[in-house]
Amino acid sequence: MALHLYAAGQLYWPMRYPAGYWQAQAGLEARDVWLTASDGVRIHAWWKAAHEARVATLFLHGNGGNLTHRADHLREIAAAGSDVLILDYRGYGRSDGSPSERGLYADADAGYAYLLSSGRPVVVHGESLGAAVAVDLAVRRPAAGVILEAPFTSVRDMAGLALPVLGPLAIWGYDNHAKIGRLRAPLLIIHGDRHSLVPLRFGQRLYAAAPPPKSLWVVPGAGHNDIVGVAGPAYRERLRGFYDAIAPAAAAEPAPRGGKLKHAVQ
Repeated sequence: MALHLYAAGQLYWPMRYPAGYWQAQAGLEARDVWLTASDGVRIHAWWKAAHEARVATLFLHGNGGNLTHRADHLREIAAAGSDVLILDYRGYGRSDGSPSERGLYADADAGYAYLLSSGRPVVVHGESLGAAVAVDLAVRRPAAGVILEAPFTSVRDMAGLALPVLGPLAIWGYDNHAKIGRLRAPLLIIHGDRHSLVPLRFGQRLYAAAPPPKSLWVVPGAGHNDIVGVAGPAYRERLRGFYDAIAPAAAAEPAPRGGKLKHAVQ
C-alpha cells in the first residue's frame, strides 16, 4: 500500500501559480475562464480564439508544469484553425484542489461542457498524461475528433519501464489500451521516434488497438517535450488537415464515426 501511494504521488508534478510563464497570456491574446467541476472544485483555464475556426479544441496537458508551458501548442492549434480551451487540472496553476485520476476526469468533463456551448464540433487533444484523460473523455462523450500526442498504453506499462518487476504491481489506472477500442471518433496519434520516456511502441500499440478511422504520425527526431518544435510547420499543417477532414462530418452528425480520415501511418 505504501509503495502504491508513493508511486501514485510520482504521477503528478504540478507548478502552482505564480510559478510558470504567466506573461505569455498577453502575447497569446488568451482570456481567463473559470470552470466548476462536478465535485465543486474550481478550475482555471485559458481560451484562445482562432480566426475563422471551424472546430473547438479541448487541450489536456501532461503531468508537469501548468498551462503556461503550452504556449506553443495553443499558438499552433489556433493557427491551424481551431479555437482552443486549455485547462489546468486541480492542483495545477491557479486551479484549486489536488490531482487524482478521478479528479482529472472530472476537470476534463467541465472543459468539455464549456466547449459544447461554442456550437462548434469538439476536438479532444491530449498530451502525455493528458492523452489518457482525453481517451477516457472521448469514450464517454461524443467528439468530432481525438488527437493523442505522445500517449502511453497504461500507467502500469510505464511503471514497468522504470521498475520491471515491482513497478506494475505498485500502480494502476490511466489504462488507454483497455479503453481505446471503444473510441468512436476519428483519431490522430502523434509520437516522436526519439522518445525515451514514452517509447514509440506504446503509441504504435494504441494505434493498432484503436478502431478506424485513424492515423499515426511519427515525427522524426522528436522526443517527449519537443514535438511541436521539431515538427515545425508540419505540425500546424497536420492539424489543419485533421480539422479539414473531420469538420464536414462533424457538422452532419453529432457523434461522428467517419469523415475523410483514412488509415495512415507516416
